[in-house]
This record gives sequence, structure tokens and C-alpha cells, in this order.
Amino acid sequence: MKTSSQHAGVPVLSAQRIHKRYGQNEVLKGISLTVRRGDVLCLIGPSGSGKSTFLRCINQLETPDSGFIQVDGELVGYTRKGNHFFGLSPRAIARQREKTGMVFQSFNLFGHLTVLENIIKAPMLVQRKSREEATEAALALLERVGLSAKVDAYARHLSGGQQQRVAIARALAMKPSLMLFDEPTSALDPELVGEVLAVMRDLAAEGMTMIVVTHELRFAQEVASHVAFMDHGVIVESGTPTDVLVHPKEQRTRAFVARARGHS
Repeated sequence: MKTSSQHAGVPVLSAQRIHKRYGQNEVLKGISLTVRRGDVLCLIGPSGSGKSTFLRCINQLETPDSGFIQVDGELVGYTRKGNHFFGLSPRAIARQREKTGMVFQSFNLFGHLTVLENIIKAPMLVQRKSREEATEAALALLERVGLSAKVDAYARHLSGGQQQRVAIARALAMKPSLMLFDEPTSALDPELVGEVLAVMRDLAAEGMTMIVVTHELRFAQEVASHVAFMDHGVIVESGTPTDVLVHPKEQRTRAFVARARGHS
């Protein structure tokens, strides 16, 4: 059965004029973005620019104060009847959240469970899959992220890079339309960053639709189809990796890219 995003012209993600405020601090100031199937969008920018908050709004971990988000053509968090909007029930929100897999800075694995148990837990509880079906899918995902040998290891015994690869497999187990990565390598030792980025490169090459908040500009330049530079809650500049990272038009973008690349 095809999802709506597989029909021509329907984006996987459409965000329109997203605003989010915490007290007097307006973190998002009217973010609008469209991501189509197979796109890899890298969000770059200084800390506090609103990148992670935007991802959390997509995954309904935060509720925008105004604006609309659609995933697979479906309005996120609300149902519309005429000109009126009504908030969805927690059950309906949970169902929608299955469409967006999210990988955080911290791995958020259950340390007392094995790698396999971490991956099959949600498909069995949320999607009501049998243990056999969930296990078969999990084993294929572990092979995909290069961790077949760790199936029975406890999560707490893995390196940070291995834990993050398990977290990616766990998110993929729900068969999402869109993968969200929030600085997935920022908590890793430098020598472990490459193994996680390699998995993400493979996902991009396979056509996975992804939004990646990252400070890894080389990764963004090599893998992204689009790059957006955010600062102070707005998108300052967006375009191809060459547009934004090699020939940025805006002074703020040029300054950020120069700092991130270690130039004076």
C-alpha cells in the first residue's frame, strides 16, 4: 500500500510559518520548509538558532505556537473540520509519530536490554508485530548498520558509536517516511564519528528521506541535496550544498561557514 507521499507532488514534509516561543524567547520565527522524497536536508547554524526545536516540532515532542506541519500530506497534531482545527488525541499523535524516526544526540537506549530487545520493543508494542516478525526485521537492520555480531550484547556494554548505530536501527524498525537526526555525532569521541556518518551516507544513497541537524560540514557537502543555514530562529539562506557552503550569499552564512571550517 502506498503512502500519500509516494504520489506525485506530495512532499514528505511541508512546514509553513512555524513559530515557537518559550516565555519571552521566540526560538522559531516563521520557519517554512519543504522536503521531498529522497531529499537529504542538512540544517546548520550556531547553537541556539532553533534547529533542534524545529525537529522536535516535526516529531511532536514540541507543539508550535502557530503554523502548520504536514508529513506525508497529513496535518501533524491536528485535524481540520471546515475552518476549525482540533488537537489530536495522544493515541492519534503516537500513530502519526511512527512516520518520523528520530535519532538524538544521546542514544536513549535501554541499557539493561540487549541490542535486539531495544530494536524489537516498539514494533511489538506499538505496531503489534509478532516477536518473530520484529526479530527478522531487526536482524536485517543490524546487518545494515554493521552490528550483526552485537545482537545479544547489552546496550550499556557498547561504544558510543555502536549505541548510536543501534539507535538508528531502532528508528528504522518503525519504517518511517522521514528520518530526523539531531546532531547524531556530537556526543561521540572523534574516532567514532566516522562509523555513524558512514551508516547515514548509506541511508542517503538508498534514498531515505532525511533531515539532519549537524555541524559536520564535510558530511553536509558530500551527502545533502539541500542545506539550510539557521540563525536566531530564521532560515538565513538555503540551497544546494555548493550554494550555501561554497558560495554563500549572506554575510552571516559566510562567517559561520568560515568559523566551522576553522578559518580565521
